[in-house]
Amino acid sequence: MWGGLEDEVVETGNQSAKRVKLLAIPTLGFSEEDKEGTCQPHDDALVVTVRIGGYDMKRVLVDQRSGTEIMYPDLFNELNLKAEDLERYDSPSMGFDGKTVVPQGMIKLPVQVENEEVQINFIVVKAYSPYTAILARPWLYAMGAVSSTLHLKVKYPTHGRGHEAETCEESSEDLERELIENDEERYFQVRSYLPALEKIESVKFLEANIDVFAWTTYDVPRVDPEFICHQLNVNPKVVPRKQPPQHAF
Repeated sequence: MWGGLEDEVVETGNQSAKRVKLLAIPTLGFSEEDKEGTCQPHDDALVVTVRIGGYDMKRVLVDQRSGTEIMYPDLFNELNLKAEDLERYDSPSMGFDGKTVVPQGMIKLPVQVENEEVQINFIVVKAYSPYTAILARPWLYAMGAVSSTLHLKVKYPTHGRGHEAETCEESSEDLERELIENDEERYFQVRSYLPALEKIESVKFLEANIDVFAWTTYDVPRVDPEFICHQLNVNPKVVPRKQPPQHAF
């Protein structure tokens, strides 16, 4: 916290005197404590979960270098938006692959974090992206927020205090193990901060449907490999390149 100064005039008989009043103003900053829960050093992007258009959206990139908020097809489809919902927007933008992308249009939507909500113009593009949206400087300025990729946090003021936007990474400290028949190899993980009744009901529901869980590969014989194979989320149009060998001197 730091103090701001404000002059207050006090009448004393025929004279007036000034008394300085100290105002408490929240300071948004980052310290070593804010690195807790992150793996240092790292080069990760700052990705958060925010509420856009009334729905909680994950994989939202915060990019303070960008001056425009971007919406990608995943978010556009999840919000059930239509082409007629968009305003005309003709200025081209640059995609992650370096190619020029012609926007489909623009739409204004509420972006909410905790109890703080601002209206933001999103440029809708039909292009590949590992993110659902990009929040840029206009959102940061509207929120009065500051971001740090080093600490993987966004802080913003509200009611005279500083708060943080929720990052997408789940901390193992937020989860509790619920063993099944005291078997250390079989367990559920539930959020530690759930209300007691909600936690009990969640565990009961999982235990009642325990037959749908597979604990080893032998529990799922004759499964089509097409169903269980993993795929990399990459752009198939990009030609892969081999990195040249690095030489130490």
